[in-house]
Amino acid sequence: MRAAISIFGFLAFPSAYAQWDPSRYLYFTSAGNGISSSLPLGNGRLGAAVYGSATEKVTLNENSVWSGPWQDRGNPKSKGALASIRQKLLNGDLSDAGALALDSMSGNPTSPKQYHPTADLGIDFGHGSSQLSSYTRVLDTLHGTGWVTYTAGGVNYTREYVASYPAGVLAFRITSRPAGRLNATISLTRAQGVQSQSASTSGGNSITLKVNKDSLPFTAEARVVNDGGAVRVASDGKSLSVSGATTIDIFFDAETSYRYSSQSAWEAELKKKLDNAVKAGYEAVRAAAVADASEILGRVDLDLGSSGAAGNQPVPTRLSNYKKSPNADPELATLYFNYGRHLLLASSRDTGERSLPANLQGIWNDQYSPPWQSKYTININLEMNYWPALTTNLAETNKALFDLIDLARSRGAAMATKMYGCNSGFVLHHNIDLHGDAAPVDKGTPYTIWPLGGAWLSMHLMEHFRYTQDKAFLRDRAWPVLKQAAEFFYCFLFMDGAYYVTGPSSSPENTYIVPSNQQTAGRSEGIDIAPAMDNQLLWELFTNIIDAAKVLGITGTDLTNAEKYLSKIKPPQVGSKGQILEWRSEYKEGEPAHRHMSPLFGLFPGSQMTPLKSKTWADASKVLVDGRMRAGSGSTGWSRVWVINLYARLFQGATAWSNTVTFLQTYPLDNLFNSGENRWFQIDGNFGFTSGIAEMLLQSHAVVHLLPALPASAVPKGSVKGLVARGNFVVDIEWSGGLMTRSTVTSRSGGQLALRVESGAEFLVDGKAYTAPINTTVGAKYVITRK
Repeated sequence: MRAAISIFGFLAFPSAYAQWDPSRYLYFTSAGNGISSSLPLGNGRLGAAVYGSATEKVTLNENSVWSGPWQDRGNPKSKGALASIRQKLLNGDLSDAGALALDSMSGNPTSPKQYHPTADLGIDFGHGSSQLSSYTRVLDTLHGTGWVTYTAGGVNYTREYVASYPAGVLAFRITSRPAGRLNATISLTRAQGVQSQSASTSGGNSITLKVNKDSLPFTAEARVVNDGGAVRVASDGKSLSVSGATTIDIFFDAETSYRYSSQSAWEAELKKKLDNAVKAGYEAVRAAAVADASEILGRVDLDLGSSGAAGNQPVPTRLSNYKKSPNADPELATLYFNYGRHLLLASSRDTGERSLPANLQGIWNDQYSPPWQSKYTININLEMNYWPALTTNLAETNKALFDLIDLARSRGAAMATKMYGCNSGFVLHHNIDLHGDAAPVDKGTPYTIWPLGGAWLSMHLMEHFRYTQDKAFLRDRAWPVLKQAAEFFYCFLFMDGAYYVTGPSSSPENTYIVPSNQQTAGRSEGIDIAPAMDNQLLWELFTNIIDAAKVLGITGTDLTNAEKYLSKIKPPQVGSKGQILEWRSEYKEGEPAHRHMSPLFGLFPGSQMTPLKSKTWADASKVLVDGRMRAGSGSTGWSRVWVINLYARLFQGATAWSNTVTFLQTYPLDNLFNSGENRWFQIDGNFGFTSGIAEMLLQSHAVVHLLPALPASAVPKGSVKGLVARGNFVVDIEWSGGLMTRSTVTSRSGGQLALRVESGAEFLVDGKAYTAPINTTVGAKYVITRK
């Protein structure tokens, strides 16, 4: 990456944007008009969506501001109906089974809580958009900062924005040139639940907003520090007016009842953070924030080729041009990769007790009824958010996910007893909220009744160990989750022939047509027993239990139960077209182009059906994904990026890249946010894209595999530094002419290093022919070259 250009360097040389790294900066020549055209910043808890308009509006979010407290939505009829539902499924009475399941198992009410905006920060400068000239708005994906600059009425205005993880606040600086020409009215507003709004200049300039209904209670405050000029409380008593200043600094925080037992406690925390930030000053707060973000985001450096002049255009222009000439702007893919890493770090950090992970919109939301309630959808979307966390060297973002899993499993333990009569283990269905609400969500047979959410989430903890080799984490954090997840299934599973099976369950979120020999023939249904995804998830769960037990030296029933159940989980089945079957029988698909790739979980993100483990199942996986895509699947951003990852796992680099290009031509919104149905913002596609690029370059579920799916024709020359492989190996790769030229593997934990290059090319390690896995030394580097 090229050296940073300061905002003041830009002001001195307006053409400086031509030197910006097109793989690092998003820049615009007009203001944003909503979340999908904003500059997104965050410190893992607080988010800011910056629009940069003449009258500034910044949408502010705190990740625990949701619509209310937890309530027990579990259906008391569930346990009593379970046996009858199962018998109907076994008898082939599929429609009645589905109807009974929805009636007796759906939650009441059907949905948990939803994510809410916190407040809007308004800054009125007294000039309109028609007066603006030389306008530029920029997001720096390496430093995690943004800025806006323009001229109005002969005055240059500059706004800088930073979300500080070290300080726990958002900080903004507004400057005028010439000095003393800055006039602004600053406000905090909210459309719902406001208890009080007030402004004060006593003991410091502040604007305070308190909310105690329609959302979890919270207090938000902005502190204003001016250089020059005067500050007074505006006539409305709710905002501050600054006149004749040269610089205005604004520090913002919000604290909620989610993490504190009383209003006095959360307001004491609010005061402490803002007092400390004001005392330190904007420059120190910004410097610490930039140092923190750039150290983490700078661990990985990707080069997929240079765009030249094509990359030195505003983002909307680059997107438009890419639709016509994708080969001219290879750095757009690199930028999207880097943007995904910026977004994950900005929306998921260890912020102390009860950290919260990135939700369906990360941390950026301006609606009180956002799409899909902006909650945590755990039949793909939340998991996809964390696909790039480990492989792209962002392991610290996982802690927030693990905190929510721990909270949810306490709710899930109670729900396992209430709904299924299981007094051990925990169950989660296809959605949870910040309270870990474990009851089924919504009311539809293709999605509501799916009790495998805990099994999928538990996989993330085992993967964290595989990448970090942290045995203390495995023992203290991962093992309790794995053990408890498995205990539910030891109770819930039942025998059907030779196999332990799930039921009632679904294959998220697809449907099948009831065959002529079952009831009701011709109907579209979604509930069955033993969908393929369930079997694959259970294979992964019990395998993880066995692997963890061996590392930790655990014996006894925890190990023997996992081995027993694993031996009786139905393996993937291949249908008449050579495809992986989705359900227990070869039903006709209700939606041949369905967006979910649920029956291919075992290919990605699982590992049961990958080419190096089973060519038969990998080939059958390819038949299924090829068929889905021919029928029109990949119809949302998150679905398309799942396809990229699947083809990468199949070593189909050209096809993976073709879908990468299609994604970039179709799904990014104006600010590169991913879109879902109806062009709604859903952040999962941003993260899945970053994962997909990494998966083409490095895989490690079987061996440390260098360039397993390189799109050699499209990206013949390039490099990547800082990716991470399982075993805690840091990997740098260079390639030219579509072939690896040199790679370096750094061992952070020692252990055995098994290697593969491309499709099995011969290679040297430290100048000697590689013939077998290497026993590595902590801190040592191993250089791989072609033979």
